[in-house]
Amino acid sequence: MSYLESLRVFVRVSELGSITSGGRDLRLTPAVASKRIKELEARLGVRLFNRTTRKLTPTEIGRDFYEHARRVIAALEDAEAAVAGLSGRPRGTIRVTAPLGVGRRVIAPLSQQFQRDYPEISINLRLSDRKVDILEDQIDMAFVLGVLPESSLKQRKIMDAPRVLAASPDYLAQRGVPRIPEDLKAHDCLLLRYPRSPEYSWTLQTPEGNLRLDLSGPLDCDDAGVLVDWARAGGGIVNRPRFELAQALASGELVELLPETPPVPAVLACLYPHRRQQDPKIRLFADFMVRACRSALV
Repeated sequence: MSYLESLRVFVRVSELGSITSGGRDLRLTPAVASKRIKELEARLGVRLFNRTTRKLTPTEIGRDFYEHARRVIAALEDAEAAVAGLSGRPRGTIRVTAPLGVGRRVIAPLSQQFQRDYPEISINLRLSDRKVDILEDQIDMAFVLGVLPESSLKQRKIMDAPRVLAASPDYLAQRGVPRIPEDLKAHDCLLLRYPRSPEYSWTLQTPEGNLRLDLSGPLDCDDAGVLVDWARAGGGIVNRPRFELAQALASGELVELLPETPPVPAVLACLYPHRRQQDPKIRLFADFMVRACRSALV
């Protein structure tokens, strides 16, 4: 078993590019993860990584061995899933990612509830508003909030999430209230941006059809929660799902804008590789989260 565990560590370290990140992903300390790699190298009699103080890169042998090790781990996970399905006792770890806002408010508490109901299943949850590569990062399930991408992944739509444009009373008192969509071009729009993200635009629903507006502003961030905080503090206009702004709208901290031409709704969905839908714990988790999210966000 220690050899298989060392293989798991090697695969995750290779994929994440560092012993610390690979170990953390498997809930191991850097010292333990490093020990696993050294044990594997000793067993094989080769160096799998070139190490410097700043960088960890696989050797040519390490790159070749990774491809074989990854298939071994995938085959083992498939075998474990098959046994769990036959035994009626799903078990193991599910690696999940979600956007920060809906992740904190909905996915995290529901994941905890699921884990209490199924104690033999562990949830490894990572929250980020940045785009993730499900296959590259070995994610079992990703929740997305926005426009569903064209993808070879299995997609399960959970619900449409209406979006709202909003700003604080102080901001509106200073800058005026936009009356038509084009007025937004003269305002400070708070934008969600991250490295390698596409140019940002907002698409609004109008009687003539959807209207795409390329907008700008002095503040942008890769954390949507920060955008909401900036809006509440008078920093500009934010475009977020209504459930994220509901409390601030109800308290009067934020004021809804252009309700007759709202943004196109976001789609909340979960995505996972097709081969993972054969895993009982993935099917179980997906079914639970689809039902629970719909109930939580009514």
